[in-house]
Amino acid sequence: MRSASLLVIDDEPAIGALIRRVGVACGYKVATVSDAEAFKQQLRDSKPGVICLDLAMPGVDGVELLRVLATERCDAQLLIISGYDARMVETAVRLGEALGLSIAGVVPKPIRIARLRETLFRLGGESQAAPAAA
Repeated sequence: MRSASLLVIDDEPAIGALIRRVGVACGYKVATVSDAEAFKQQLRDSKPGVICLDLAMPGVDGVELLRVLATERCDAQLLIISGYDARMVETAVRLGEALGLSIAGVVPKPIRIARLRETLFRLGGESQAAPAAA
């Protein structure tokens, strides 16, 4: 069984921890960072298969990080994580696509665990790791 890699950038520790728990349960090896410099370093070091990218962070926004990903020629599947309204998120998605990035989906905040889990499975998680239905 392969272990897919997931890189999460979110400045809210609780959100990062939530995504980490769901990612691990889906069979991912997960790295979580909360600032742009750590994100850039982890991106270079780990070459993740999936990236969860928060659009709203202090000091740097997700749009700037989309440009970083394009410059690095990142081929990871991107999940946009955001509490912004749908028009702003759609603008970020279109920009990412225009930059040649693979936008795999959007996970709105507040995060619905079932939706995140389904999306991560679809992108390469191990379905055997899914918890049994109660």
